[in-house]
This record gives sequence, structure tokens and C-alpha cells, in this order.
Amino acid sequence: MGLSLSSLLSWFILGNINIWYIAPMGASSVLLFAVPASPLAQPWNIIVGNTLAGFLGVTCTLLIPNLTGAFSLAVALSIILMMSTDSLHPPSGAVAITAVLGGSPIYDLGYSFVVVPVLLNSILLLIIAIVFNRLLGKNYPYKASIRIRSADPTPTQKVTIRPSDVSQALEQQTELLDISEYDLQHLILQAQQVAGQRSLENLTCADLMNRDVLSLNSLDTLTEALEKFKQLNIMSLPVVNNQYNLIGTLALYDVMEAIKSIKNIEDVWNIKVHHVMHYQIITAKAEQSIQSLIPYFVERSFNYIPVVEKQQLIGMLSRADIIAMLQQQLILEKNKK
Repeated sequence: MGLSLSSLLSWFILGNINIWYIAPMGASSVLLFAVPASPLAQPWNIIVGNTLAGFLGVTCTLLIPNLTGAFSLAVALSIILMMSTDSLHPPSGAVAITAVLGGSPIYDLGYSFVVVPVLLNSILLLIIAIVFNRLLGKNYPYKASIRIRSADPTPTQKVTIRPSDVSQALEQQTELLDISEYDLQHLILQAQQVAGQRSLENLTCADLMNRDVLSLNSLDTLTEALEKFKQLNIMSLPVVNNQYNLIGTLALYDVMEAIKSIKNIEDVWNIKVHHVMHYQIITAKAEQSIQSLIPYFVERSFNYIPVVEKQQLIGMLSRADIIAMLQQQLILEKNKK
């Protein structure tokens, strides 16, 4: 509807001009109607970006006879100028190419091409996009402000991540991020609110456990187990059967002790993991409280505890997970004081 209406208006305004609409408006409409929150879809970007690209496209056409060289330079210069004026708009690259490859109807327009149809099309499509997004209740063009009454950080941001922290992090980025600073702040604030509702005292294994679990098969040889220990740089691994049921655990220490006791080194190839593994193992359930498992990591120096459901290994809770949880708890307690 946006493209049809802006096209008809352009045709009506321009009358007998053959080129009343250009293809890059299709790309602009994707941004204006589908992702209006994008920094690349704001009014400054579509108006200034398309105008600069149209001007450079016409200029390169007049100065460079070779079409490939002309549109390549036009797009390159357009990117530089758009980045310099904070008006980056991806479809503008196509505007520059259209100015070079459009043929005699566009060549006859000269620099008028920048005004009609480029600027005219852009303005009409933008007006329709503003009306459309406002009817849907979207705040377009976007205003980069989370708080309406005050420029100060919200109460949650004051004790966690502040807008100034986001700005400082963005300044260190060497790449363009297709998300506005406002949206980034808004997402962080929402995530903080969700995290704040999750009390550390009520955390379960399902909240912290690693679901992509590394394990050994009971039918693996000791040499295969050693190779995995070497690759992963880890001291102990859970052991499962072919049905992925947890049946034990194997430590690197156990493997080394087994190898030391072998008189004929060639027998190593015949020893399987299930010959030397420990069948007795402490496990946890997904719904089990984290607090109940802390003594195993503190008093008994466990490196990890497997999480099982119906005997199947579904996750792993590590000492690092517990340390991260305790660190967050200390931070929260410090903030309360």
C-alpha cells in the first residue's frame, strides 16, 4: 500500500516524466515498514542518504565514461558520506547505481534526478510510513529516551547498567550495530527486571546447568578417553551408555592409575571406560535447589554434579556456575547496603 500510494502520487505530481519511481524505494520500504526502530530507517537516513547517493551517482556518470567504474565509485563515496553524516541507509547504494545504469531517461534528467524522482519518492514514502506506523501505535520516528520525566537513569539502572555505560561501550565498537542506543538500553532494562524477579535463593539446577554436556561413552577405550581429556583440558567426565543414561564418572587420575598397573602396554587398547570408571556418583534433579548442592562443591570439592531426568543426563552443574552465582549474590548484598 505504501509503495502503491507513493508511486501514484509521484506519477500524478511529475506528470509526463517517464521516470516517476525508482526501484530502491522497495528496499527502503522494507526498513520503514518492517523494522522502523532501526537506526537505518529514520527520516534523516532515508532523505539525506538517498539524496547524497543520487547526487554522487549523477556526478560519477558525468565524469566517468566506464559504467562499472562509475557506479563502484558512486557507491563507495556514498557510503563514506553517509557514514560521515550519520545518514547510513542501505537502499541508497542502489540509488547510486540506478543513477549510473538507468539509461537515457535518467541521463536526460541530469541533477534533476536527485530531486525528482529520488527526493520526491523518499519524502512521499516516508510520510506514508509515519502515518502507517503511528496508526499501529509505533513511536516512529524513534525518540532515543527511556525516561520521559527525567534524563537521569532509572532506579534499576542506577544500581546496575546505566545508559552512560551503554554509550561508552558503543563508542568502543569498530562496527556499525543495526540497533539504536535506545533499543539497546530498553532491552537491557527489561533483562534486568526479569533477572531481578529471579531470586538467587530460589534458583534451581535447571536455571544454571549447562545443557550442552560433554561426556564419555562406557564403551570408549582408555586411549579415546585420554584424547578427549587432552582436547577438552578437563580432569573428569561423566560416563553414559548408548541410551545416554548416566552410569558413572571417570577422572583423568583413574585413567593414569589404570595405565600404571598394566604390565603390557598393548593391553591399553583393550581396556574400556566401564572397566575403570566409578559407578557410584552424586546426581541432582533439574528442579532441585542450588542451595542444597553448595556443600558438595565447598566441603567435598566437587568439580561438577550431573543433572539427570529419568536416568538420562540432561545437564551439568559446575563449580564455576556456583562461583558465578555466589558472586552475583555478593554484588546484590553490597548494593543493598
